[in-house]
Amino acid sequence: MKAILRPPFPFFDWVGVEGTHMGWENAVARPLAVAELGEGYRRYRLADPAAEEAMARSLHQYGQLSPLTACWRDGRAELLDGFKRRTAAAQVAWRTLSVRVMEIDERSAKAAIFGLNSAGRRPNELEEAWIVQALVREDGLSQVEAAELLGRHKSWVCRRLALLERLCTEAQADLRLGLLSAGLARQLTRLPTGNQAAVLTTARRAALTMVEVQSVIDLLHGASPEQEAYLLQDPRAALLQTEGVARPVRDPRLSPAGNRLARQLSFLLDLLSRLENWQRHPGLAELTREDRLLLAARFVRLARDARAVANQVDDLWPLEPRDQDERRDAQ
Repeated sequence: MKAILRPPFPFFDWVGVEGTHMGWENAVARPLAVAELGEGYRRYRLADPAAEEAMARSLHQYGQLSPLTACWRDGRAELLDGFKRRTAAAQVAWRTLSVRVMEIDERSAKAAIFGLNSAGRRPNELEEAWIVQALVREDGLSQVEAAELLGRHKSWVCRRLALLERLCTEAQADLRLGLLSAGLARQLTRLPTGNQAAVLTTARRAALTMVEVQSVIDLLHGASPEQEAYLLQDPRAALLQTEGVARPVRDPRLSPAGNRLARQLSFLLDLLSRLENWQRHPGLAELTREDRLLLAARFVRLARDARAVANQVDDLWPLEPRDQDERRDAQ
């Protein structure tokens, strides 16, 4: 008995959202010209140049392992899933790809993008937010209907909308570039947009933990201008003076100077980790050629200074034999 191909949950069991339908089972894979595949829905996906290069190598070595998914729009196949494969195919000079084309409406198309790209990996919250916003603001669904269509809770939809509609411009840019975690972004949405940039700057300068940021935001609600200024200038001192607020993480084995250095190291390591992640995905795709030319000198200086610091660390912070064994075990 031939198995029926079905998309991932929830596409084969939608109920309650008027005007949605999915013609998945009638979709037949067929070869289509790469140049004719539309990418209008790519606006709901973050670019990933590294993954596209890896996909190009995979296509060259193994061929196409699964068909792309698209829907008909104005006589053209618009991709819903397979944007990396389409880009990779152009890189390896493939003329056609196997594509499964579905007959679906606009709401179902957006929901299909969400579900098809949720299988096998943790979805990016910004991509989820773009789809939710489109369903609610463009297609006219209520938050309850959008939640039902995507198989999520209403509160989940509300949080995704807040990432786009209640987050300041600076924070949105950092979130898009991978320099701001979704957890911290959600905390910032509890504040008016005019106050978010200052809190974000304070959190990074003082290397605040997520719990500390949450506590700072709690204290800002109802604070006077003088209290707000003090809280943003010295957040840890303000937190320590507030009864019932958790104390910041502190290593009792270190002196005050040692703890200050430890916090700065944590802040620096966090920034380096974000920068590394940004260069891999999806940061470079956001830059123009002119951006890269202008920023190249700064990255060269970063690499030079990082090497200088690394050499100083080797000279000034030699590992004890026990530490060397532990580092080998960790590797």
